[in-house]
Amino acid sequence: MRDFSDYSLLNHNTFGMNVKAKRYVEYDSEEELKTLIPTLSGEVLHIGGGSNLLFKGDFEGTVLHSAIGGIEEQTLSSPSLQGENGILTNERGDSLSSVGETEKGAVLVRVGAGVVWDDFVAWTVERGLGGVENLSLIPGEVGASAVQNIGAYGVEAKDVIVMVEAVDLKSGEKRIFANSECRYAYRQSIFKQELKGRYAITYVTYRLQKTPVLKLEYGNLRAVLEQNLPNGENRPVLGQVRQAIIDIRNAKLPDPKVQGNAGSFFMNPVVSREKFLALQKEYPQMPHYEVEGGVKIPAGWMIEQCGWKGRSLGRAGVHSKQALVLVNLGGATSDEIVRLCQTICQDVKQKFGIDIHPEVNLI
Repeated sequence: MRDFSDYSLLNHNTFGMNVKAKRYVEYDSEEELKTLIPTLSGEVLHIGGGSNLLFKGDFEGTVLHSAIGGIEEQTLSSPSLQGENGILTNERGDSLSSVGETEKGAVLVRVGAGVVWDDFVAWTVERGLGGVENLSLIPGEVGASAVQNIGAYGVEAKDVIVMVEAVDLKSGEKRIFANSECRYAYRQSIFKQELKGRYAITYVTYRLQKTPVLKLEYGNLRAVLEQNLPNGENRPVLGQVRQAIIDIRNAKLPDPKVQGNAGSFFMNPVVSREKFLALQKEYPQMPHYEVEGGVKIPAGWMIEQCGWKGRSLGRAGVHSKQALVLVNLGGATSDEIVRLCQTICQDVKQKFGIDIHPEVNLI
């Protein structure tokens, strides 16, 4: 365990905000976390890689960070899947260890919350296990995948999460959440809503496939793959899918080590089919995706139509290759980034009649 006072968070947020935490603690295990809890006072913020945060100033409380590592395949006899009376169950009595085990070709993999997300994705691809390859190069750590329900190229974390292990930051008690208890929706979970700030996630168990079913229909993924496949090949493998997504992301997203940003700043709105059809009459080329509950319209496309792509407001700007990304052009304050965000939201609302909202957490 590492415990610091007046700790700089400059290297713990990808927007590059030079702010401090009154206290910063990094722990290596559930046991360390439980011994730490009685010492916590005031406001507590648990962070991962800091890739989805915008600090508006110094944090006058305690910032926690998990360094819990480890990636391991699970079996019914694995200790982590054994409760006091045999098979592990959650509070509702659902059997968690058998979820996915009975599905032919499924493998359960338990991952520490502090593992870098893309390191985990690389691990799965190297072993030929499908399910998260479309989520390649998403910044952050494994714990955040279960909180944010990260997603890209037609895949979301909820599609493969089986269970989430967490510790109550008030009582120190451990709790197991089945997928159904996490109330996953687009970029949402119970950990961002009713239980926001209540639990620290320690492990996430995923269901992966020994015989991968590739999802290639989102965006330009299939076209990029077809261009890059060796002569004579017409069916890509996991490694090729991963590399194509890495290439696409690198081509349009800025490196936070070079230019401060938090990746996609806005969530893509979902509107009713009636609203979409009305807009489509005016904007026939509007990209869209049919989803549960309506039609998803890319926020980046609307922002670009409003003329914001590549523009700036003070020292905060919109990335020149991806309008969904706000960037720190150098020395930007959080107020400047928030002002840019609000201005863009107003313009999109005025032009399309649609509210867009930040995906980034404003702290």
